[in-house]
Amino acid sequence: MDSATGWDPTTYLRFADERARPFGDLLARIGVLDPDEVVDLGCGDGSATATLAQRWPDARVSGVDSSPAMLAAAAALAVPGRLEFTAGDVRDWRPAAPVDVLVSNAVLHWVPGHTGLLTRWAGDLAPGGWLAVQVPGNQAAPTHALLADLVGGHRWAGRLAPGVDTVLDPAAVLDPAGYLDVLTAAGLSADAWETTYLHVLTGVDPVLRWVSGTVLRPVLARLSPGDADEFTTEYADALRAAYPARPDGTTVLPFRRVFAVGHRPD
Repeated sequence: MDSATGWDPTTYLRFADERARPFGDLLARIGVLDPDEVVDLGCGDGSATATLAQRWPDARVSGVDSSPAMLAAAAALAVPGRLEFTAGDVRDWRPAAPVDVLVSNAVLHWVPGHTGLLTRWAGDLAPGGWLAVQVPGNQAAPTHALLADLVGGHRWAGRLAPGVDTVLDPAAVLDPAGYLDVLTAAGLSADAWETTYLHVLTGVDPVLRWVSGTVLRPVLARLSPGDADEFTTEYADALRAAYPARPDGTTVLPFRRVFAVGHRPD
């Protein structure tokens, strides 16, 4: 990892195919044919951003992320003048000129109060521009609920360094109707929906391996190494009970995601 709370591209991409599928479903709802400026906010390792350059080969595609490790991985994909990556916080990002397509995939659940950010991004669109976001919406699932119970319980609350686990908050993500209202109020023609994917995972403790690249990461960063190991063991036991292996050895992880796409009239 690039820091105590940083992202590890290798860990995150253990389930690259499963994580890429919602991005493809999101892009399928964008109806523009030949945009000039395309931006991916929270681009991660750049692999999804590169598909934007493939879809719109004449566009200038930019990826923005705050993780040095993720940007280092993305650098290998860069094509000067065509596909570029820059360091930045999505909360502070502002375009130099109006954007034709603005995408943010699996990022906004980390940003408290992100509805205001969506309103601002809608204002950054060029006439005819598109805003498309996808947000994991599984805060009520056992992966998150069990973790929230451990973090807030007496056994662990006193051992965790100060921090805010925003992503565990059930209110971190709106339902589709909420995002529809936000984008419509911002002057966009909007479409919003949700999908629950059933990921069929293999191997030992596959659900633990899934969350170790995302929601578990900032929690362990607040613990000493010894406590982190003990916490992980306790959490793994709870996950095995909540997501038992099937007779064929696979484990099914239901994963809800919320999508919203807005189009600014020409």
